Amino acid sequence: MARPLILGSTSPFRREQLARLGLDFQTAAPDFDETPAADETAEQTALRLAVGKARSLAQAFPAHLIIGADQVAWCNGRQLGKPMHTGAARKMLADLSGQRIEFYSALCLLNTFSDGLQCHVDKTVVQMRTLTAAQIDRYLAREPDAVYCAGAAKSEGLGAVLLERIDSTDPNALIGLPIFKLVEFLQNEGLEI
Repeated sequence: MARPLILGSTSPFRREQLARLGLDFQTAAPDFDETPAADETAEQTALRLAVGKARSLAQAFPAHLIIGADQVAWCNGRQLGKPMHTGAARKMLADLSGQRIEFYSALCLLNTFSDGLQCHVDKTVVQMRTLTAAQIDRYLAREPDAVYCAGAAKSEGLGAVLLERIDSTDPNALIGLPIFKLVEFLQNEGLEI
């Protein structure tokens, strides 16, 4: 028997991605500290956060399937977060101009009835175009939600003008939810799509 599905995320981007699959689900805000740990790789951070978010909801949803997800961007030896305001996004995009960025999109599916856990981290490599200050300002004026995206690049929207190349096994992962692997995980739990 398929369990009720919970998306453990407040991200409107992930909610939209999951809604496209036509599944019944509800969202819940996870309560988990997202501070990167010392000596942790970007991939390890993304996976730890995805699992931690899902597990933080386990008590509230004891017989459910909980989707946990997180994304960490990595460039020039450091993790990149979400800029959260235009000034920080402007600086971040200027620093990323012409750079190669790795995005680690972690996904887990926690069955809180059986305590089964399936995990995956998708790596997407993005080559940014060389950007002028005017291009960055124009982009941020037209794509205000970019401040809530890792690396300030909202690829599914106008962010495509910032990008020169994307290498990925799942184009959905860059948006925040590796859908190809999620479908497999859900099928493993008996939920047919």
